Amino acid sequence: MLRMILLPSLGPLHILHPRYNAATVLAILEAANPPVVYLASHSEASLAEGTWREEDPLLFHLLPWAEARGVPVVPVDREAHLKGEAEAFREALAQYPAARPHLERLAAFDRDLSALLQRPLTPERLYAPEFLGELGALYEGFVRAFGEGPATGFRARRVAGVVEALKGREGAVVADLLDFLLLLEAFPQEGPPPHRPTEAERVRALLDRAWLLKEEDDWGALVEQLFAIGSPEALYLAAQVYLASGQWEDALALMEEVFRMDFQHPGYLPGYVLARMGQLLDLAGERERALRAYRGVLALSWAPEEARAVALAGLKTPFRL
Repeated sequence: MLRMILLPSLGPLHILHPRYNAATVLAILEAANPPVVYLASHSEASLAEGTWREEDPLLFHLLPWAEARGVPVVPVDREAHLKGEAEAFREALAQYPAARPHLERLAAFDRDLSALLQRPLTPERLYAPEFLGELGALYEGFVRAFGEGPATGFRARRVAGVVEALKGREGAVVADLLDFLLLLEAFPQEGPPPHRPTEAERVRALLDRAWLLKEEDDWGALVEQLFAIGSPEALYLAAQVYLASGQWEDALALMEEVFRMDFQHPGYLPGYVLARMGQLLDLAGERERALRAYRGVLALSWAPEEARAVALAGLKTPFRL
């Protein structure tokens, strides 16, 4: 009988962790072969409305994986809308000068949590008592300072509802890291599900590294590895490296190749491809094609805010380096 497997989602921070990236989560799910995947931090409404795209990019990979295998994905947080209360709480505090110390304490919690999550993370570390103890101490300190309620987005209340919804079921549960922390109290785990690093995990780590391109990286070696992968996302990222090094003509030639491919997945890629293509076409003096690319971004059912901002700026003024 399959046990209830809990897996934490790191949201946008998966990109920082080559040993616990989106492909790692999929490999663990593949090996577990669950009859259903429960989303503990999303509701049916938030999933349908697509509000997850900015806060939980893991789903760009998880949802297509589940659809391809016929695995149902079931959101079980019936009160996910309450997460917005945490942001409203901060905005309300910001209206009052006397609340400044409280906002500084909120910011300190964010910094401490961010520092903890930027250390190297693996499946083993995420389940380690030491890590969970540090995470729990941070969260408990926050709750003591601000209370369970609007400050936490009613996390304890929401997770209690999720626990009730999951009782008597089996499958895999993917949860926001702090929700995962609370869920472990109701569904104790012996440790992380068995996992060996896979080739898909290595590829995803390389793509993630390219998204985070830094000056100290070996750009030449990175481009070679991206070419070896050869996917639309990899070639788009190789074009990014060319552009960053001032070789916009090479970037444009590569993007023309991407345009001849199916670049619909992951779901964030079309917006970025069209926006960058518009900029490169502007550099080449092909204003009409550039305008079509920018309009293409805005015509998508969804595009990242960054891509939309590029498109709106490009419609007004031709892009220049």
